[in-house]
Amino acid sequence: MHPRSHGLSAVTERAGLLFGADYNPEQWPEESWPEDIRLMQEAGINLVTLGVFSWARLQPTEGTWDFGWLDRILALLEEANIQVCLATPTASPPPWLGHRYPSTLPTDAAGTTLWYGSRNQFSPSSAVYRSAARQVTAALAERYGQHPAVVMWHVGNELGQISYDDETAAAFRTWLLRRYGSLEHLNSAWGTTFWSQGYSTWEEILPPRTAPYLHNPTQVLDFKRFTSESLLKLFTAERDIIRQYSPDVPVTTNLMGFFRGADYFSFAGETDLVGNNWYTDPGQPQTWELGALTHDLCRGLAGGTPWLLMESAASAVNWRPHNSAKEPGALRVDSFSALARGSDGICFFQFRQSAFGAERFHSAVVPLAGEDTRVFREVAELGSQLQDLRLLAGTPAHSRIAILFDWDSWWAAESPDCPTDRLGVLDQLQAYYRPLLRRGLSVEVVHPSTPLDRFDLVLVPSLFLLAEDHAAALTEWVHQGGTAVVGPFTGVADSNGHLRQGRFPSVLSSMLGTSGEEWRPLAEGIGLDFASSGPGGVSADGPAGLEATVWSEDLRLDGAGASAAATFASGALAGKPAVVRNSHGRGTAWYAGCDLPEAALDHIVGEALAAARIPSPVAGMLPDDVELATRGGHHFLLNHSPEPRTVTLTGQSVDLLTGDACGPHLTLEPYGALVLKDSTAPLENGN
Repeated sequence: MHPRSHGLSAVTERAGLLFGADYNPEQWPEESWPEDIRLMQEAGINLVTLGVFSWARLQPTEGTWDFGWLDRILALLEEANIQVCLATPTASPPPWLGHRYPSTLPTDAAGTTLWYGSRNQFSPSSAVYRSAARQVTAALAERYGQHPAVVMWHVGNELGQISYDDETAAAFRTWLLRRYGSLEHLNSAWGTTFWSQGYSTWEEILPPRTAPYLHNPTQVLDFKRFTSESLLKLFTAERDIIRQYSPDVPVTTNLMGFFRGADYFSFAGETDLVGNNWYTDPGQPQTWELGALTHDLCRGLAGGTPWLLMESAASAVNWRPHNSAKEPGALRVDSFSALARGSDGICFFQFRQSAFGAERFHSAVVPLAGEDTRVFREVAELGSQLQDLRLLAGTPAHSRIAILFDWDSWWAAESPDCPTDRLGVLDQLQAYYRPLLRRGLSVEVVHPSTPLDRFDLVLVPSLFLLAEDHAAALTEWVHQGGTAVVGPFTGVADSNGHLRQGRFPSVLSSMLGTSGEEWRPLAEGIGLDFASSGPGGVSADGPAGLEATVWSEDLRLDGAGASAAATFASGALAGKPAVVRNSHGRGTAWYAGCDLPEAALDHIVGEALAAARIPSPVAGMLPDDVELATRGGHHFLLNHSPEPRTVTLTGQSVDLLTGDACGPHLTLEPYGALVLKDSTAPLENGN
C-alpha cells in the first residue's frame, strides 16, 4: 500500500478536520485527567499527541517498564471519542542512558560532550542509542499497535541532532565509501589538491570539526547530506518497527519548515503524511509571510495533497529572546492560514501549560489561569468553526505556480567562502514570493526534480547548486510553453559544489538568453539605478529610481530572443543588462542579474503572471498585512493586522461561516477572517 493512500485521509474521513494538542498527562496528578478530557471536549479537540517526552516514565530504569499510566489515559480518551497520535519518546532519552552509556551522548564540533539534563542528548550514529530507541519503540508498538484510540504514530520529535564524535566519524566514512567507492573518487569530488588535503586512507577522514580556517566546502556539504540521511534512518528504523504491529495506521514525524539541518524532500517520501510545526512570531508584524511560504512548502512536500500542522502556539512561546503574546483574534487568523494552504488540521503545543520545566512559560490551550481565559475561549471558538469547515477535509489546494527549492543548494550557497553572506537563500525566496502574496496567489515549493507539467509559472529565486538534468528539464519545460523567472547566483555549481567553467549560468544559458563573466557584490550602501530598456522594462511603465544594494552580475545578451528588461544606469555596469527577458521556444524566461528591490520584483513577476495567463482574484493589490489563499473553491481572506483593512475582489461571494453575502468591496475587522464561496462559481485565482 502506498503511504499516501492510507495517510491523513484515513484519519480525517472519520473525524473531519483535526483539532488537537500535545498532551502530557504524566506532568499532572491522575485525578486531574477527567477534567482535562472535559476541557478537550468543550474546546472541540478530537486528536491529542501522547508520549513525546515520556521515555523516563515508560522505562524508569534499563530493566523496568511502566505502561499502566498510558493504558489508563488511552482508555479515558477512547471513551471520550478523542483520537490519539501516539509518539515514540526517542527525542529525549532518560538520564540513565547517558549515565550508563556515555557513548550515546553527542559532541559538538570542538569535541565537547553535550550532557543529559535537557533534551536531544543523543548521537544519531550511536549504536547503543539506536538499539535503545528500537527497544522502546517495539515495546510501544507491540502493546498499542492495534489500540482503537491510536489513529496515528509520531516518531521522535523535531529530528535535528548533529554530532561530531568518533562513532559518527566512522559512520561518515562508511557513508562516503558507499557514495564514492574509492578514495580516488572522493579526492576528486572534494578537490583535495587544494590546500594539500589529499587523503591516503579512509581513517584520515573526519567530520568538519573545529579547524584553524575555512573547511573544504564539499566535505561540509557531504557531512550535511550524511547527517540528514542519518536522521532519516532513525525515523525509518522506528517506522518499520511500528508497521510490523500497526500496519494500517499512518506514521509520520514533525518537520520544522525551512529547517537547515535536514533535507525534508527525502523525509516526505518516507512518511505516510507530511506533518509540520510552525510558530508565528507575534513580535514580527510580517511573520505571517514566512508562515504562508512554509505552509506552501508543506503542500509541495506532500505533492499537492493535504498535510497536517502538528504544532503551533496558542499565544506566546518561551524560546525567543523576547516572547510576545498573540493579539486577540490572531490565533484564528494564523490557524486559517495553514488550513487555507492545505493543512487538514490545527494542533497546538501543548494542551495544558506546564507549571515546571524549561517550557513553563510556553502558552497552551489551557493556561495556568484555567478555562476562564481569552486564550481558551478563542481555542474553543476555533474548534467550533473548524466543524463548519469540515467539508474542506481531504480537499487539495492546487496551484499553477511552483517555486524550486533544494536543501543541497541552500547548504552550498551559504558556505562561508562564497562572495557574500548577504544574498540569503530564504531572503530570496521570500522576496520572489511576496509579489504573489500581494495578488492572493499561492505556490507549491518543490524540488528541482519535480515534473513541472501541472504548473504554468516556475520561480527559481536561488539555486546556486543545480544538476544538469534538472536544468535541462526546466529548459525543455520553458521551450514547450512554460514561463520562468530565475534569480541571481543560480546554476553556478554542480552537485559537488564545484564551480562550472565558462560563462555563467552555463546550464541555463539557452533558456535565459544571457551569460555572465563576473559576480560583483556591491559595497555597503552603494546601489545601482535601474533604467528602462525595451518592452517589459522595469522603468517607463514600471517603477523608476530603483537600486540594487547587495549583488550585481556582469551580463551580456545572447541570442535573438533576448532583450534587457532593465539595465544598470550607473556604476561600472552602466548600460549593461540587469534583468534579461528571453523567448525560448513557445515559452518565456526572465533572469535577474542582481538583487531586485520589491517594486522591481513586483513588476517582473507581474509580467510573468501575464505571460503565463494566471489572473488574480484581487482587483489591484492586497494590503501588506492581508492574506488571501484558496482551497476547495473557498477563499480565505485574513487580516493579520490590529487595524481594519479594505479589499476589493473580482466577484461576489458568500461567507461560509455566517452565510452573509460579501463583496466585491470588503472591510476586514482587526484580525478578521472570512471564508468566501463564490455565489455563482469559484472565483478564478490561478490555484
